Amino acid sequence: MERKRFIMNAGRTTKQGQQINAGKDHPEYQAIVSTLNMHAEDMRAIGIQSDSSVRVRSENGEATFRCVEGKVPQGMIFVPYGPPTCHLMGQTTDGTGMPTSKGWEVEVEPMAPEAPGAQVTS
Repeated sequence: MERKRFIMNAGRTTKQGQQINAGKDHPEYQAIVSTLNMHAEDMRAIGIQSDSSVRVRSENGEATFRCVEGKVPQGMIFVPYGPPTCHLMGQTTDGTGMPTSKGWEVEVEPMAPEAPGAQVTS
């Protein structure tokens, strides 16, 4: 399976903000923060099917996401803030109290399809 480097940006989405009232443990909220958006051409280039799992690695850690086609520029990916993105962030805040969340260089690789009954964890 091919790996490729991308610039990752994380942020809050409107849908994520609306769903927070249901709680961060709610399945819909978990689905939002576990979904990575990627340009269709980038997905084709590394053999990723929409709704398949990908592993993202940064210099600080790794996480698993569901990948979907999104309106992002080629070479960039977007993921809503959440527990999976925390695995990728460093702890340096540059005095702001919040780790840098824009412009991370990450590596993305497709994951093998799950066997029946298997579970993916992040």
